[in-house]
Amino acid sequence: MRRAVCPGSFDPIHNGHLDIIERASKLYDVVHVAVLVNRNKQGMFTIDERIGLIEEVTADFGNVVVESHQGLLVDFCRERGIPAIVKGLRAVSDFDYELQMAHMNNGLTAVETLFLPTSPTYSFLSSTLVKEVASYGGDVSHLLPEAVHSRLVERIAERKAAQ
Repeated sequence: MRRAVCPGSFDPIHNGHLDIIERASKLYDVVHVAVLVNRNKQGMFTIDERIGLIEEVTADFGNVVVESHQGLLVDFCRERGIPAIVKGLRAVSDFDYELQMAHMNNGLTAVETLFLPTSPTYSFLSSTLVKEVASYGGDVSHLLPEAVHSRLVERIAERKAAQ
């Protein structure tokens, strides 16, 4: 069985992420989406909320497993027998960093990294940018799955009400 992992913080998952996960799901029998835990960052959504949103928007793919992981990605891969990491690249600047990570991961455990170029439609997109624009009332509905957009708008309203 061919298996790969698509790692990230996914706070929140956007159409660029979804594009990479969907394309990976056509190349591999099982795609694990690893929601990486960073205790130093306060996210817009909890890890469990992110997992639930990702499961909801990838359900139609039929071969995506969503889990959280804290620590080294190569440990996640080793524990599950996953030989490949799939990463989306938006720009040359992504490549510089991701290539270093790919070499390090391969050197640690022989896990391979497959780079997929992001669709030009989403080449500028990041979760940080989506959250920032949405927090100022900008329309990001075309950049997110509908369920994620609804939840993002709700969360921003909750935070503003709490201030």
